[in-house]
Amino acid sequence: MVTFLVAIALLIVGYFTYGKFIEKLFGVNEGRTTPAYAKADGVDYVPMNTKKNSMIQLLNIAGVGPIFGPIMGALYGPVAFLWIVLGAIFAGAVHDYLTGMISIRNGGAHLPALAGKFLGKTMKHVVNGFSILLLVLVGTVFVTAPAALIANLTPAWISLGVIIAAIFVYYVVATLLPIDKIIGRVYPLFGALLLISAVGVGAGLVITGADIPEMTLTNMHPDSVAIFPLLFLTISCGALSGFHATQSPIISRTTQNEKNGRKIFYGMMILEAIIAMIWAAAAMSLFGPGELSAILAEGGPAAIVSEVSMLMLGSIGGTLAILGVIVLPITSGDTSFRSARMIIADYINVKQVKISSRLWIAVPLFAISMVLTQIDFNLLWRYFSWANQSTAMIALWVGAMYLALQKKPHWVASIPAVFMTMVTFTYILNAPIGFGLSMGTSYIGATIGTVAVVLAFIFSLRKQLNAGGVIQVDEDVPQPAA
Repeated sequence: MVTFLVAIALLIVGYFTYGKFIEKLFGVNEGRTTPAYAKADGVDYVPMNTKKNSMIQLLNIAGVGPIFGPIMGALYGPVAFLWIVLGAIFAGAVHDYLTGMISIRNGGAHLPALAGKFLGKTMKHVVNGFSILLLVLVGTVFVTAPAALIANLTPAWISLGVIIAAIFVYYVVATLLPIDKIIGRVYPLFGALLLISAVGVGAGLVITGADIPEMTLTNMHPDSVAIFPLLFLTISCGALSGFHATQSPIISRTTQNEKNGRKIFYGMMILEAIIAMIWAAAAMSLFGPGELSAILAEGGPAAIVSEVSMLMLGSIGGTLAILGVIVLPITSGDTSFRSARMIIADYINVKQVKISSRLWIAVPLFAISMVLTQIDFNLLWRYFSWANQSTAMIALWVGAMYLALQKKPHWVASIPAVFMTMVTFTYILNAPIGFGLSMGTSYIGATIGTVAVVLAFIFSLRKQLNAGGVIQVDEDVPQPAA
């Protein structure tokens, strides 16, 4: 398991090295008043300590993505490890840090508002639609996935419909109440279950000397599915995920000081990548590609989670591990709907202090999601994956523009942005859920589209730099008294 252990070590080193570099490049201002204080409203803008913010951020971003995605990505073999490590350090954690910190600098703004400010007013409307689509899909996926896992642990007389209804009830409460009333209180308990799950499976791999495949670029997928672009959409959470760009602004509204940003945003993405590595390694070591494919076809990723947990940790430990996996989607599903409510409220400029204002925005979202639960999970996952990585691509371009306007090295965001632009364009042109073109034609079309996006970025940057005057990338806030 040399590759596995080296990968975990690289992720940790990446936090202390590249993470520190990104923090220094951004330029933290410890004396600047954060939105948690400047806009305190007792609902969404509520100061909370770093430990609590970090745990909430981790549980927000770590849905079933860093477990289900890596399990499905394990079909490709150890090349999945490479994407998790490089993707998390140089793309995913940079993406999360920049979206969180830029949001802090702009009053806790969500991605649509940031896209409108840095990429043009038209992008505000485009990203608003993308974000709502993504969040409703995430919320729906994160209802059906934990419901299936819970159903495996409960008596047969408790139907799947009852479990789904119970999860929806929790989501409604968590979406409507102030963030420190439900989310701020129950997440520490959920976090303990998450750590038991991840540490238990990870320790089990090491203690048993699991036969984890070593590094190779060979595509081991039993159906010979192309690595590019599918691997980079299959494994999103755990490497790079646009969903995180919708979650970081939630915590940007509760962060007490900018100096806490690296731990909250960059650090929690690295921790999520470690979770992804553990589950990808477990899937590869316990099942061959053919067997893994067969189990996935029959029972989906949830079946792999159950088998891995029970095989490695026994009935009691396995049950606790499964509970730890269950809390991940639930703690991302609730904040998906919460984030959707906040984005819509910001878009139509409706204050959220009154619960009635929160209610009439949230109810239609839940109604749509309940209808979507009737759709096949695998189809939902494919649409979610594309919408997710398209959102990541947009968020990276926002980060690149923010840095470029200050004449800082924007390549830390623009290089992964170019890569993900090519990935998302290739996928939607080739995939059956998209245009269904041949792979060769899709590569050509994606290259043309990517070049067009890069040229548009350069044109927009030059236009703003040549406009004259001071470019205000950060929102003015009152400074604390000396």
